[in-house]
Amino acid sequence: MVAQELSQSGDDDPRPLHIRRQDLDPADELLAAGALTRVTVGSGADAETSWMATTHGAVRQVMGDHKSFSTRRRWHQRDEIGGTGIFRPRELVGNLMDYDPPEHTRLRQKLTPGFTLRKMQRMQPYIEQIVADRLDAMEQAGSPADLIEFVADEVPGAVLCELIGVPRDDRAMFMQLCHGHLDASRSQKRRAAAGEAFSRYLLAMIARERKDPGEGLIGAVIAEYGDEATDEELRGFCVQVMLAGDDNISGMIGLGVLALLRHPEQIAAFQGDEQSAQRAVDELIRYLTVPYAPTPRIAMQDVIVASQMIKKGESVICSLPAANRDPALVPDPNRLDVTREPVPHVAFGHGVHHCLGAALSRLELRTVYTALWQRFPTLRLADPAKETNFRLTTPAYGVTSLLVAW
Repeated sequence: MVAQELSQSGDDDPRPLHIRRQDLDPADELLAAGALTRVTVGSGADAETSWMATTHGAVRQVMGDHKSFSTRRRWHQRDEIGGTGIFRPRELVGNLMDYDPPEHTRLRQKLTPGFTLRKMQRMQPYIEQIVADRLDAMEQAGSPADLIEFVADEVPGAVLCELIGVPRDDRAMFMQLCHGHLDASRSQKRRAAAGEAFSRYLLAMIARERKDPGEGLIGAVIAEYGDEATDEELRGFCVQVMLAGDDNISGMIGLGVLALLRHPEQIAAFQGDEQSAQRAVDELIRYLTVPYAPTPRIAMQDVIVASQMIKKGESVICSLPAANRDPALVPDPNRLDVTREPVPHVAFGHGVHHCLGAALSRLELRTVYTALWQRFPTLRLADPAKETNFRLTTPAYGVTSLLVAW
């Protein structure tokens, strides 16, 4: 995914405070913010003032109280994703983040056939195969090679296509349309055109699945619910899955490998038993937290958070990276320790909107990290002194390239 390079932090940083990063860490000014802070998002006529929650307790309270805080977006025609310059429609039918219970509950139940334990078990061999194929390609290209090009930018899309049920012959085109829709370096007109083509493809695919349901997510929902799941809902489901799963996992693969290469003593967690690898993945997810913030919450009534009154109609941005670096969550939170016992971090959200694909994400990341060090036990940064370029205008944090050698 193409990303515009901006300054990382400081007074001249044009990005909203909640998405500012410094290398692998949230920006100092973000970590130093109070539990609730007033922030301005956007600029000029589009500028809006919002509350920003940063502590683990405040973030969990806001995300966990769906009666006091709504994700239903009512007042604007389009929404900017995380201050990245990427816009999406204000309400996308089928996008779970645009609904509150009980409508949210009804829609989420329709998706569960695609994320059952049985489904994850069926997905595992395919994930292992696609990771092995990408590592084969990297090995054949020779050392050094760009891990982002060969692995991080390829594995998540292939896994999601398998999950949804996109025919294999269509997957390259499907991902090109998806990335074109999200690419912030393109004009709004070109992104919109790619988005419309992406939508048309999904609707045509849904029509085929209604005639002959396959084993993917669309087919499973159709087989279970039939016409109760509308075409627009199914399309929205797929768009949400791609938005949530592609960029986040791509970012986590690149940043996770970078973090481990900087802390080589912790790589052993992926060279031992599965339990150690699972624990290590969870710590990497907490430590790196690639999503900046979920959909802003709107207060449906006056409510007190962290001793501060939030009035009805005011919005709250929940900073997930800051919440996961809260000393109240874990001792010495700015230290990566893959031997930690898992803690209730919020990288996958919290409450009714907790990520439905969390188990798949963990499985995917564990597979990538484990296979990578099994194949390349001497993996290292090709040029440790070279400055790392981070992607700063995509919906999730990551690196634009990571040259590795073995």
